[in-house]
Amino acid sequence: DLYRKVFVFRKDPSDAYVLLKARAAGPLLNFTVCLRSYTDLTRPYSLFSYATKAQDNEILLFKPKPGEYRLYVGGKFVTFRTPEGRWDWEHVCASWESAGGLTEFWFNGKPWPRKGLQKGYAVSAEAVLLLGQEQDAYGGGFDPYNSFTGELADVHMWDAGLSPDKMRAAYQALRLPPALLAWRSLSYELKGDVVVRPRLRE
Repeated sequence: DLYRKVFVFRKDPSDAYVLLKARAAGPLLNFTVCLRSYTDLTRPYSLFSYATKAQDNEILLFKPKPGEYRLYVGGKFVTFRTPEGRWDWEHVCASWESAGGLTEFWFNGKPWPRKGLQKGYAVSAEAVLLLGQEQDAYGGGFDPYNSFTGELADVHMWDAGLSPDKMRAAYQALRLPPALLAWRSLSYELKGDVVVRPRLRE
């Protein structure tokens, strides 16, 4: 149980990552990914990478620069511009639905304007999921200058869209529906210079 704990990625740049273990029953036609990050990086970095043999950016949550997030689905992306960080925790939730091709992006508990992406696409269930690196190949091909340095917490992934109430609950770290990846029952392996430590600040 990682309650009140964080992953600390200590080096910059880094070859470290956290390998996550989850398997969807079949192709994903909806998903939601939420996580909380704390860093002073200004260069590009990857937060959450879900790669398949056919597509390295099957799902990718990427931050190319301060005040901007990208959500990739099936190799294509949309950009969400956010307030410049005040060196504080940033909580994001990104969700996508195949039927309408709509993405939702929530930043610190507030929804951003929805955008269209990959209508009719299906996300393959056979994937390697990891935190802190961007996969340029299935399970590897890392560029250390896209690595994450800092602290990550409250990682969740669902094979469904979440209601606005549940999106806000994720931000507040309240009770959440059963998930493919749940922070309090996360199955993971630490790779390289990354450690689990108590959370220092709210």
